[in-house]
Amino acid sequence: MQENEEKLKNMHMGRLVFMLSHQLKREQKPDDGMEDCELTPMQRHVLKHILLETLHRDIYQKNIEEEFQIRKSTASGILKLMEKNGFIYRETVKKDARLKRLLPTKKAEAMLPKILEHISETEHRMTEGISEEDMLLCKKVLYQMFYNLAEKNRENKEVDRKDE
Repeated sequence: MQENEEKLKNMHMGRLVFMLSHQLKREQKPDDGMEDCELTPMQRHVLKHILLETLHRDIYQKNIEEEFQIRKSTASGILKLMEKNGFIYRETVKKDARLKRLLPTKKAEAMLPKILEHISETEHRMTEGISEEDMLLCKKVLYQMFYNLAEKNRENKEVDRKDE
């Protein structure tokens, strides 16, 4: 264990996050509930997000742009293909005809139980042997890192707008 601590002390945080991210990507295998669904990896992530978030709130294209840090045109292209392939549909909001909620189709909803099971199994394996206290601390630290980088990106965008 002493050897691991020394190795971790010298490891860059970005490298460790990359390693974890890579390992999580490897977990996305056929038993994740989305096998043979003719979607790209990015479309699969977006569909999972829509499936999970629409359980408790309305989702719009703007939410997808923000969640995945993608441009409006990129989100639009992803969503159009998902709609064409029968995974989502758009529903006009009564209050504002310009707004369209994103909703999963029955085809997409049929995948939800398997997706939830896969998420639960992955979370269990990933957090095995880690106390709730340590998990909360880890989440706080990771969120702070995310916030720090996101804030810097916002500042850079504001400077870019001023330069235009």
